[in-house]
Amino acid sequence: MRLHDGLHRIGNDIVAAYLVVTGDGVTVIDAGLPGHWRELVAELRMLGLGPADVRGVVLTHGDSDHVGFAERLRRDHGVPIHVHGGDAARARGEVSTSPAWGRVRLGPLARFIGYAASRGGLRTAYPREVVEVNDGDVLGLPGTPRVVGLPGHSPGSIAVHVPMVDAIFVGDGLTTRHVLTGRRGPQPAPFTDDPAAALASLDRLVARGIAATWVLPGHGTPWNGGLAEAVRQVRRSRA
Repeated sequence: MRLHDGLHRIGNDIVAAYLVVTGDGVTVIDAGLPGHWRELVAELRMLGLGPADVRGVVLTHGDSDHVGFAERLRRDHGVPIHVHGGDAARARGEVSTSPAWGRVRLGPLARFIGYAASRGGLRTAYPREVVEVNDGDVLGLPGTPRVVGLPGHSPGSIAVHVPMVDAIFVGDGLTTRHVLTGRRGPQPAPFTDDPAAALASLDRLVARGIAATWVLPGHGTPWNGGLAEAVRQVRRSRA
């Protein structure tokens, strides 16, 4: 699904991954679920490209519904997988977490579990090797993505800022569709390790003066109302 010149999404509002497409190749931001592989290949084919044109994967954090097809790209096509050092073990499946769920509605929860199961979410292939990155790193990948620390959802959560496509990818730093309640609009994401830290991280994004029209979460409708407004609505929602 094309969002903007050079900016594409695969998946849907339940679980999504993104592609930054340039003349030098493709950067994948998050890797969704294993079954999103077919959608990745189909989206690339539509652009006259293939998996061999992917130059790197950048994970916003290490949760299983974000690492999906990353190992397949690494194993079969030599694509490096980048993740913050604070989430490296999480991305490799070496640690488990059990954050509080909060409020739940059965319908949205069932849709989330059903969709994840239908896309291979119960048989995650965790990356065997990752490249660790840090806050402030500018990666030598298509689109020149910049790593911005966003701890809170997990210790090593990051945002990925790509000015070339006027976008910031926030993973589970916020959501625009709560997978446990179905509520829509910018709001705190569920399964967050430290909700207060996550909110403070969003405030720091705005304070840094990062300008991006597109704010792209791992779950929910793409937001094109700007970063500052998205964070304002997250704060209002939490209040």
